[in-house]
Amino acid sequence: MAAAAALARLEQKQPRARGPTSQESIRNQVRKELRAEATVSGSTEAPGSNTVPEAKEEGSAHLAVPGVCFTCPLTGATLRKDQRDAHIKEAILSHFSTDPVAASIMKIHTFNKDRDRVKLGVDTIAKYLDNICLHPEEEKYRKIKLQNRVFQERINCLEGTHEFFEAIGFQKALLPVPDQEGPEEFYVLTEGVLAQPQSLQRHKEQLLVAEPVRATLARQRRLFRPSPMASQFELPGDFFTLTAEEVKREQRLRSEAVERLSVLRTKAMREREEQRELRKYTYTLLRVRLPDGCLLQGTFYARERVAALYAFVREALQNDWLPFDLLASGGQRLSEDESLAFNECGLVPSALLTFSWDAAVLEDIKAAGADPDSSILKPELLAAIEKLS
Repeated sequence: MAAAAALARLEQKQPRARGPTSQESIRNQVRKELRAEATVSGSTEAPGSNTVPEAKEEGSAHLAVPGVCFTCPLTGATLRKDQRDAHIKEAILSHFSTDPVAASIMKIHTFNKDRDRVKLGVDTIAKYLDNICLHPEEEKYRKIKLQNRVFQERINCLEGTHEFFEAIGFQKALLPVPDQEGPEEFYVLTEGVLAQPQSLQRHKEQLLVAEPVRATLARQRRLFRPSPMASQFELPGDFFTLTAEEVKREQRLRSEAVERLSVLRTKAMREREEQRELRKYTYTLLRVRLPDGCLLQGTFYARERVAALYAFVREALQNDWLPFDLLASGGQRLSEDESLAFNECGLVPSALLTFSWDAAVLEDIKAAGADPDSSILKPELLAAIEKLS
């Protein structure tokens, strides 16, 4: 419809030439393609193709997966998308009672979202600690003035930094300042810690190499019995809901689309842009049809590499050392060594793939006079098999 509207606007602006022009040829081509697309728009996609499923309400009995879930690396709890940040913050704060140094480091790297500011603050703290270790006899390095401009701009603005200083052995004290009437507040290193400079060095290294605590995507592995509905996916809204950053990106893409609509595009031009559209999905639900017809299902980030799916399948196999292939729709083999992401392979927001033993393995099995074992999964997975509805 948008292309047709752009075509109408262009025809209003440009008078028709007597003879066929290149622009008119393009318009004729677009007309043909629009008619062709309108004709096939209602046709059913082939089984196993990556049609965009309709988003369903969470809690529906027919959802392929209840929603996108995450696992807290500190507690192991399974969390919904809207629960993860609050849960991780609570877990970090509760960690102060057992390991205040580690908890304060996690707080610095996780609670503060500006990574550049965090790096600057962490590097400044490391410099303070280096000066103490390099010059243990210099009293001036054991004191940090809290109203110092560098401290205020780089450290005081970060959550968790005060807890870190106190956890590694600094104490607040009011000290006199030369040529100043009143005292000022300082962090002063205690004598006990000064006698063990190696502990400061260790805490500094922990602070420098730490990363933000992030919830990991839960695969939500499920095993289904053979079903004619294998290629049908009903996904929850989590697979289509955009974050604030994704909304901004979508707005930018729409602005670019408005500009593109002012220029007539042929089918080849549109096809090149279809791949870009696949990038707007954050998650993808993948099913692998096994030799016995059973279906192994898991949730992945759309930008994860194909190797992640191979690892997921391998974890479920009884003999995880045997080589195998995964085939996409149309028999296309997905190489485990390729660096392609799922959205670059067109496997978003859902896809059905087929498991196949490596050809050389099958030849060896046949040469030994045996048949491939149809049950290739671990017994604990088979015990939890479900019916796909």
